[in-house]
Amino acid sequence: MKQLLILGAGTAGTMMANHLNHELDKKDWKITIVDERTKHYYQPGYLFLPFDIYEPSDIVKEIEEFIPKGVNLLKSKIDRILPKENSVRLEDGKELHYDLLIIATGARIAPEETPGMQDEEWHKSIFDFYTYEGALALRNKLRNWEGGKLVVHITEMPIKCPVAPLEFAFLADSYFKHKKMRDKVEIVYVTPLSGAFTKPKATAALDHLLHDKNIHIETDFAIESIDYAKNALVDYSGREVSYDLLVTVPTNKGDDLIARSEMGDELNYVPTNKATLQSQAHQNIFVLGDASNIPASKAGSVAHFEAEILTENILRFIKGEPLKADFDGHANCFIETGNGKALLIDFNYTHEPVEGTFPFPGIGPLRLLKESRINHMGKLAFRWIYWNMLLKGTHIPFVSTSMQESGKHYEEVEN
Repeated sequence: MKQLLILGAGTAGTMMANHLNHELDKKDWKITIVDERTKHYYQPGYLFLPFDIYEPSDIVKEIEEFIPKGVNLLKSKIDRILPKENSVRLEDGKELHYDLLIIATGARIAPEETPGMQDEEWHKSIFDFYTYEGALALRNKLRNWEGGKLVVHITEMPIKCPVAPLEFAFLADSYFKHKKMRDKVEIVYVTPLSGAFTKPKATAALDHLLHDKNIHIETDFAIESIDYAKNALVDYSGREVSYDLLVTVPTNKGDDLIARSEMGDELNYVPTNKATLQSQAHQNIFVLGDASNIPASKAGSVAHFEAEILTENILRFIKGEPLKADFDGHANCFIETGNGKALLIDFNYTHEPVEGTFPFPGIGPLRLLKESRINHMGKLAFRWIYWNMLLKGTHIPFVSTSMQESGKHYEEVEN
């Protein structure tokens, strides 16, 4: 019997386990998914936890709930991949042979990469919200915080969900207004980019929101260190931004096992064909989700679209057929703007997010790059879709895997 091995039981790995469990002949293939964790986290919920919009029970469930019958779940820490031997070594020394390997090990924050970030003020006056622990600690801090200068900061790109730091700043504005203390809080958004967002068209749409919400932006800030003794971010030119409360997005990196396996780039992301999702170095290895180095957004919607395309390519690979170069970098994302409203963006490798309608051309009901209540409701509804459809490999009706241009107003960008 041939062995298909999936590394990582997060969003991408769980979706692939469900997709392939439906498609592969169980007489010929055994599917094993490996992860050391016991809990599955709804990572988009980390954004809402600090503001008491979600409870921990909304975003944490047992991993076993989403692994289909017939797929072997192995709870173990992975030491490294041995691609020349077609095997994976576990921390206890056991080796797992594979005929096909799917790497879905995700990305992690690396606060240790920035001097001063993870020192004695970590989760005291310096917080992340990209981990469950960080978001929960920040919730407890915000409940009793009396105000001051709140700095929302991005260390460097790429990061998971590039719009999340902006969403945090917008939700913070709404949160403190609701607590009737917005006048006691100065909000500053610090980014290494030249604008609020990675795409110029989206930046143009978001800039007015920062102004309207009285959020100051510091651009082109390349952080060198954090001087926690004087509560200041310091960039390489010596420029400083002071804070009373710092909410930072540390450097994001691929899993350390990728470095131990000598398979990654300088940030531990696996070099991957951006259209087929096949490893650039090994034909029987495929990569999806945050683990790859493809120039697409590191977001759950991207992993969802990748999984549908990768499932077909896995089947084609098994049959000895040419792979389809069909993944176009498609991503769509709701952007919370506070006060019960949100934006929706839809883009890919070659098209920036601009105005239009989604999912039906000319009808909507969702408008792109326009604030609305219905977009906010869509953002909240996605949690149900995630737990009940997306993880289980169920196609989301009317949402196409590839980018649809109809009903949208596009300008092409360089690929």
